[in-house]
Amino acid sequence: MGDNMLINSKEMLLEAKKRKYAIPHFNINNLEWTRFILEECQKANMPVILGVSEGALEYMGGAETIVGMVKGLLKELFITIPVCLHIDHGQSFETCKKAIDAGFTSVMIDGSKYSIDENISETKKVVEYAHQHNVTVEAELGLIGGEEDGVANKLGFTNLKDCQYFLDKVQVDSLAPALGSVHGLYKGEPKLDYETMKTINENVEVPLVLHGGSGIDNEKIRKAITCGISKININTELQIAWSNAVRDFLDNNKVVYDPRKIIKSGEQAMKRIIQEKIELFSNHNR
Repeated sequence: MGDNMLINSKEMLLEAKKRKYAIPHFNINNLEWTRFILEECQKANMPVILGVSEGALEYMGGAETIVGMVKGLLKELFITIPVCLHIDHGQSFETCKKAIDAGFTSVMIDGSKYSIDENISETKKVVEYAHQHNVTVEAELGLIGGEEDGVANKLGFTNLKDCQYFLDKVQVDSLAPALGSVHGLYKGEPKLDYETMKTINENVEVPLVLHGGSGIDNEKIRKAITCGISKININTELQIAWSNAVRDFLDNNKVVYDPRKIIKSGEQAMKRIIQEKIELFSNHNR
């Protein structure tokens, strides 16, 4: 790559599917997080998907601001790995369109709250617009449980038949089937349906995505990758590592008031998690 350009997720995910490893999707919340993630992925030579939720989109000042910031960092930090900028859980065509127009290279349209046919028609609109602009689209099928940005879902499982029906009707580039993972923190043991995961992966062309990757133990993650997961979303775990480190720093440095020092005090803790995930997701096949 080497030209500091944002790319879509198509090639990186197909490559991961073929060679049985997973691309990390790390959610970004501000400039520092984006920088920490890019630096670690560059060091490990790992392609990365930077995810932006609707809440983060608003918090960081909008799509144009985020695209400008990410492109600036790619250039200033001499980033040469493939980087994709992605809307995570876009709730509407409007959100996705705004992001595409601003320069995002990938979007997720989350129609999982609708019936399968409504999900298809909502996703179709996004695919049509995105593909005209060389932007990749991720869809969600069945309800992934837990809570993200104030949107709470009950857990629902999906099956091969629904996936095939869905993919027959709409040409998405990746699919997040609900197979037992949840957003946020797990209450009890995560129960992933590996059997269905494997069956779906073997019978569909598109790469599969695992949402709610935080808090699933390493063994289960490895197994999910072996069963065909090509992209894993991590957010909560980075938030916890960062906030614990910042809390410690503030407890021990009562007189510090410089926000740069405060935010940066979470850097090492966060980078350790990023390193661990990259190693884990590589599955020794990268």
